[in-house]
Amino acid sequence: MASSTLRNPRRSSRPLYQKYLRFSNGLFMGLCVASTLLILAILAMVMLYLLSRGFTHISLDFFTKVEIAEGMAGSPGGMSHALVGTGILIGLASVVGIPLGMLAGIYLSEYSSNSWLGAPTRFIADVLSGVPSIVVGILGYELIVVPVGNANGYAGALALAFIMIPIVARTTEEMVRLVPNSYREASIALGATKARTILRVVLPTASGSIITGIMLAVARVAGETAPLLFTAGASRFMTFDPQQPFPSLTVAIFLFSTGPFKDQQQLAWAGILILIGLIFLLNLVVRLTVHRVQSRRFAGA
Repeated sequence: MASSTLRNPRRSSRPLYQKYLRFSNGLFMGLCVASTLLILAILAMVMLYLLSRGFTHISLDFFTKVEIAEGMAGSPGGMSHALVGTGILIGLASVVGIPLGMLAGIYLSEYSSNSWLGAPTRFIADVLSGVPSIVVGILGYELIVVPVGNANGYAGALALAFIMIPIVARTTEEMVRLVPNSYREASIALGATKARTILRVVLPTASGSIITGIMLAVARVAGETAPLLFTAGASRFMTFDPQQPFPSLTVAIFLFSTGPFKDQQQLAWAGILILIGLIFLLNLVVRLTVHRVQSRRFAGA
């Protein structure tokens, strides 16, 4: 036995080394679990605080009435105009930002390998995705609001679209790159053009991930306040004309929470809770829809 140990000194230290591996693995896993629980605890505390401050002030008037000036009967009213305005602004921004972002992402993934324009475009998209939103608001104010002469909904929608485009572009590029080249080669071998291959094969394959990226961009702009303060302005009336100062939920929350009136501050807490709930619901519906579409596609295959 002694001779075998002398011949193989590593054999005697192997159990100790295995214990060290198990200990280090358990320690690392414990740190990961502890960090996860800490994050979940902080999130739960924030949500419970928002529920305690905002849930008691949510009523039917919040969804059916507009803002009422302080001192008038029925004060402080509701935020129906802000909810509708936010939906319209996000819709207009999506009409501009999503197609442009997807087309830019498709170009970066499928056509930029032999073009000098690919690397600069990718770099600019990365830079723009990190630009503070207040900078976008100031640019929108100088380029759109000042020439027009007044704050308007179109300026706010374009500012939000400007924020969406680089996020959608980079997400689309990365997700399209994950599609195996064999799919493209098989489609082209069957006689399809490159454009038809992208539209009928590549994009449907990556649709789930692309939609997830789009929803991240929508969730990002849904919570933006600074660009809308400089571009869309604010309004306490229900309006559907984007050529005029336009209401939005985030701006209404900002103005109410920083105002001196307690009723409006309470309404702002309710608005924060509704905004978070809408973003959560939107992401949940999209994820369920994408999962169902992918399940049907795989079942059909």
